[in-house]
Amino acid sequence: MNTVAIGSAHWVYAFGVGAIVVTMLLRANVVVPAVLATALVVFAATGSAISAVSGVFMASFIAAKELFNIFLVIALMTALLNALKILKSDIRMVEPFRAVMKNGHSAFVILAFVTYLISLFFWPTPAVPLVAAVLLPAAIAAGLPPLVSAAVIAIAGQGMALSSDYIIGVAPGISAKAAGSGVSAALVGDRALVLSFVVGGIALLLLYAKQRQVFLKPSSTLLQAWQAVAESSVDQPPEKKGTFDKAEMARAVSYEQPFATDADIKNILKIRDQRLVFWSKSFAVLTPFCFLIVIAVMILPKYVKGMPDLKGGDAASLIGGAAALLMIFATWAASGSRHFFEDSANHITDGFVFAFKAMGSVLPIAGFFFVGAGDTAGPILGLASSVKAPHLLFELIQSAQHLIPQNDMLVSLGILLVGMITGIDGSGFAGLPLTGSLSGALAPVAHMNPATLAAVGQMGAVWTGGGTLVAWSSLIAVAGFARVHVMELVRVLVVPVITGLVVAALVAPLIWTQ
Repeated sequence: MNTVAIGSAHWVYAFGVGAIVVTMLLRANVVVPAVLATALVVFAATGSAISAVSGVFMASFIAAKELFNIFLVIALMTALLNALKILKSDIRMVEPFRAVMKNGHSAFVILAFVTYLISLFFWPTPAVPLVAAVLLPAAIAAGLPPLVSAAVIAIAGQGMALSSDYIIGVAPGISAKAAGSGVSAALVGDRALVLSFVVGGIALLLLYAKQRQVFLKPSSTLLQAWQAVAESSVDQPPEKKGTFDKAEMARAVSYEQPFATDADIKNILKIRDQRLVFWSKSFAVLTPFCFLIVIAVMILPKYVKGMPDLKGGDAASLIGGAAALLMIFATWAASGSRHFFEDSANHITDGFVFAFKAMGSVLPIAGFFFVGAGDTAGPILGLASSVKAPHLLFELIQSAQHLIPQNDMLVSLGILLVGMITGIDGSGFAGLPLTGSLSGALAPVAHMNPATLAAVGQMGAVWTGGGTLVAWSSLIAVAGFARVHVMELVRVLVVPVITGLVVAALVAPLIWTQ
């Protein structure tokens, strides 16, 4: 028999969740509904208007405490990329792959591979402009049509890399925090990585099978025709931009023009100071080498007995620390001993500006869902540490347990659908607190590990809003760089991506029973 007492705070919380979902469906910013819903829930729970006002601040403050490591990693990785751009090491890291693009088929593979790797380490926002400037012209000259090239970049970068976010760990961190204190971000990340390969592999295979008949013979005239396309005719921003304007951020870090020929590459890499040439080449090798070591340290303990395993936030600390040290050394190489103190500080500042532009809106949204979690609700409600805080979402799910299907695949598909709905606003990350919270509450009902459900919800939210399925996401930037119409790009991506997502949601309960 159900013994959970559902009070006014539960109903107000449920209403707040519904209001946020509806706002996302309308492609509007969800910060205001999240803040108002937080105040109403705290008032309903405490009966105090003063607590309700204070709760608005405390909710964002608790979210900031829980998620600040995520902001710090983003800032340090962005600072490193800015330092590498001054040395032109970022271009040197990508440029060798141009020579391998002999035809449309090889260009398809190389474009996906490099986009995935660069996006995994630096996020798609700065990675896509780099790939578009250096590799996209070579792919088009090799016979890969611009529309297919754009689809490959979107699937590999804004789909596969961003949905797992395995290296930087933003998405798994938010999902795990929302799911509950007992859920490991590392476990969510591991399962999201596997599911991202399932979705991405299926999407790329279906895209290749459908589009390979339109691949062309390599020719310089293909590049000339592409360059003749006016960007303004295809790069029309939509009316509504969703929660995060990541397309504008991508343009902010874009290159002035694509490097169409090898001569363009050589020209941009011309550095008179031979000392800088040495350091430019050195960091083009040293940076990926260092991060390969970091990945090895993260992964090998799972398969090699005796190696110390990274716990909790150690992985994020290792990545952030490596990025910070590489940034300092790269800045010293570029600026010299007299200026690198100030320039390093400027890179850090620019990194934090980017981090808060990219993720700042998540804090009040996550704060609302933290009100519904027993682990974090206490300080928001103003309760003493000795008082047990209510777990509003879990108690709502428990009260409706008899209405929820016991089939784990149906629950997995349901979480996927919720994630896709939350991604409709074009952000990809705004819905992670909701999918994470629902995963923590539904997992006991479905007899599944909450990390599995959180990873499935993460797939739905990020693949949809991160830039593969909705035209008002950062997919606009990809379409603009490739000089194709964004709606044509969406039509090409819909069937491959949705097929991959459904398959991933169905196989997740089969792969991980617990």
